[in-house]
Amino acid sequence: MKSYLTTLLVLSFLLLSSILFAQEERRNKGEFVTPKNEFFKEIQKSADEFIARPKSEHKVFKADLTGIEIPRSLNEFKKYWFNPPVSQGWTGTCWDFSTTSFFESEVYRIHKKKLKLSVMYTDYWEYVEKAKRFVEERGNSAFGEGSEANAVPRIWKKYGIVPENDFTGLQLDQKFYDHRKMYEEMRDYLNSVKTSNSWNEEDVVNTIKDILNHYMGVPPTKVTVEGKEYTPKEYLAKVVNLNLDDYVDFMSLMQFPYWQKAEYPIQDNWWHSKDYYNVPLDVFMSIIKKAIRDGYTMAIGGDVSEPGIVPDSDVAIVPTFDIPDKYIDENARQFRFSNKTTGDDHGIHLVGYKNINGTDWYLIKDSGSSGHNGRFPGYYFYREDYVKLKMLDFMVNKSALGDLLSKFKD
Repeated sequence: MKSYLTTLLVLSFLLLSSILFAQEERRNKGEFVTPKNEFFKEIQKSADEFIARPKSEHKVFKADLTGIEIPRSLNEFKKYWFNPPVSQGWTGTCWDFSTTSFFESEVYRIHKKKLKLSVMYTDYWEYVEKAKRFVEERGNSAFGEGSEANAVPRIWKKYGIVPENDFTGLQLDQKFYDHRKMYEEMRDYLNSVKTSNSWNEEDVVNTIKDILNHYMGVPPTKVTVEGKEYTPKEYLAKVVNLNLDDYVDFMSLMQFPYWQKAEYPIQDNWWHSKDYYNVPLDVFMSIIKKAIRDGYTMAIGGDVSEPGIVPDSDVAIVPTFDIPDKYIDENARQFRFSNKTTGDDHGIHLVGYKNINGTDWYLIKDSGSSGHNGRFPGYYFYREDYVKLKMLDFMVNKSALGDLLSKFKD
C-alpha cells in the first residue's frame, strides 16, 4: 500500500510538472501592428457624406475694368525710394507696417541711408501702452490690433526703435506673422481683469509682457550697428535721426470745423489723439498731389472693402455705379463716413504717381494679403477718385506743406 501511494504521488508530481512546463512553453508575445477597423471607416465615410452639403462658389461683386486705361507696370510710375514690400501675415497691424515703411523712406529722403526697421518692436510696446490705458480707463479703452500712423512716432519717442534684424518678432522657422493666438490670449486675460476688478497696472503689464515675450521674443535693450552699441533711443536719435515732431496728420471730415485740429473719431485712435489737421477736401487732395510730385511719400489710411478694389488687377477705382467722379465731393465723402460704409480699414504707403489723361494714379505699397494676389505682389494702383472718396487720413512731413499750417486757428 505504501509503495502504491508513493507511486501515485510520483506520478501526480510528474503530471503536474509536465503541465507547468507545458504552460511555460506556451507564453505569448506581443507585436506592433497597424490597427484596422474597416467597418468604422465605412461609418465615418457615410457620416461625412451625409453631413457634407454641395457648396456654391463664393463670389463678390467687383467693378468691371473693361475700357479703363490703367497703369500696366511699376516702371510707369514716378516713384521714390522704399524698401521692398513685406507681408503683414495674419496680423491687424497694417498701420505699423505702412508707417514704418514711410519713415524708412523719410530716412533715405533726408539722409540717403537705407535702413530696415523693426515693425514688431513698435507693435510690442504699442500693446503694452494699450494695456496701461485699459487699466487706467477700467476696461473702457479699446484693446485691439489696430492703431493709427501717429502711434508710431508716439511709441518711438517713448521706447526708441531698433533694426529689423535685432527684433523680427518671428519664432524659429515661422515664415509669416500670425498674432491670432497671442492677441486672443491678451484679450481674454484683460477681460478677466475687468471681470474681477483686478486693476493692478504692474501686474497687468507684466502679464501682457509675458504673453508678448512668449510669442514675439524679448525686445532688445541694446543693439550693435557697425561696431557701435546703442540703446533703442540712441539708435533713434543717432542713426534714424528724424525729428518726429516734423510729421503731421490730415483728415477731411465735415463734422468738424475746417482749419482746426480735431480728434479722428474711429476706434483705432484708441488714445483719442486730437492732433489731426482737418481741411476741406480740395485741400486734402492738393496736399497729396503736390507732396508726391515734390518727392514726399505718405502714410495713408482708409477703406479697402469696396467693389472698386480689384486685387487681381492691382487696381482701386470708384465705379460709376457707386458714384460718378464729378459727384465726389465732401458731402459724398462725409455721407459714407457717417453711415459707416467708409471705415478705417487699412494703412498703406503711397510711394509714387502717374498721370493718365489728366487723372492721377498713385502707386501704393501694401502689406495686406490682397495686395499680394495680383500681377505685382505688394502693390496697388489707386486712381485719384478712390483716394478722394475712400482714403480718410494721411501723414506727411511738414516741409511738404509750405505755409499751409499757418492757416490753422490752433
